[in-house]
Amino acid sequence: MNCRDVECYDAPVGIFLLGKNDAIDGGGANMHPALASFTFARGSRTVKNRCVLAAMTNKQSHSDGTLSDEEIRWLEMRAEGGFGIVTTAASNVSEYGKGWEGEFGVWSDQHVPGLTELATRISKNESIGLVQLFHGGMRAPEGINGVQPVSASENGGRGMNGTLSRAMSEEEIEAVILDFGKAAARCERAGFEGVELHGAHGYLIAQFLGAETNRRTDKWGGGIDNRWRFLQSIITTVREHTGPDFLVGLRLSPVLASAGFEINDALETVEMCTSMELDFIHVSCWDIDERVEYDGHNNTYTEWFAHVLKGRLPLFTTGMIWNAADAQKAIEQGADFVGVGRVGIAHPDWPRYLVEGSKSPDTPPFSPKQLSRAGLSSTFIKYMRAWEGFVSD
Repeated sequence: MNCRDVECYDAPVGIFLLGKNDAIDGGGANMHPALASFTFARGSRTVKNRCVLAAMTNKQSHSDGTLSDEEIRWLEMRAEGGFGIVTTAASNVSEYGKGWEGEFGVWSDQHVPGLTELATRISKNESIGLVQLFHGGMRAPEGINGVQPVSASENGGRGMNGTLSRAMSEEEIEAVILDFGKAAARCERAGFEGVELHGAHGYLIAQFLGAETNRRTDKWGGGIDNRWRFLQSIITTVREHTGPDFLVGLRLSPVLASAGFEINDALETVEMCTSMELDFIHVSCWDIDERVEYDGHNNTYTEWFAHVLKGRLPLFTTGMIWNAADAQKAIEQGADFVGVGRVGIAHPDWPRYLVEGSKSPDTPPFSPKQLSRAGLSSTFIKYMRAWEGFVSD
């Protein structure tokens, strides 16, 4: 028998999870660096460790954008499991910015009661809750939203079924920027400690940042200093709508070739972000070992971002991190926080695996029963079957 079949899942749910009064003892001087606490400069908010549950699509919520009990419980279990920061799935800030079925929203006050319930359950476990804010842009399909998608320019996009987006008017741009601010205010009112702006993976912010997807000739397009104006305005507006202790971070792809966003664009954007009232930058790597040649040097994406930041803002990194050695590598590359995705799906108590002497977490495939024990609904398990080899038959 092994941990995957017995110890981690066939015991009563919660027996291996961290309660709010539990502590992870990493062994004093030998404690894994990702288990150390961290205090953010703005408002002196302290997080108990540097383990981050990254935002992950799970499709568990209701068609009107309200949170389901299943999505709330799934995130609550990761707070119980000891993650210092728990990030929600991407949540659309505008009614017609929805990217997929089962996505929850923050575009209306009707969403605040569910947000409040989720924030309360995360914070009672002494974890910091972040809502990831986004707009799908050209990846907000007409089949879901009932309207033609919008973007920086006329664009097609993955999942669009051949539909072209139309270029946003200046009035529409300003309206979406305001939507981000109002959404952040709802999150703060609900009790969340902060938000992560989703500027990665080809959604609307990334569409404005990319030279291929943003071909505008007005003040919102052109060079990177103009293409980032949309993001800059969102950061300013979110700050205007929230208090000084509220955390605001940015998730950014290091390269997004389909949008015309290359490593030099990413690093220039990071540099410009250091002048903004941000609390962290999150480099979204598919694999933290991936390297890129730039300016005569070959480094990992995390190393490049750390090189530009020079400690001025905390750096989160994600990408194929599974065990303690991977987490150590991320720290050594320059990250201040270690974000995980798929391992956090299967292992709600992943921070426990960073304690000295712990075994490595089990790897896929996982049975539907195991994933159910880990808090996944049948809808989420069905979605994870799209990830080759993750769910066993």
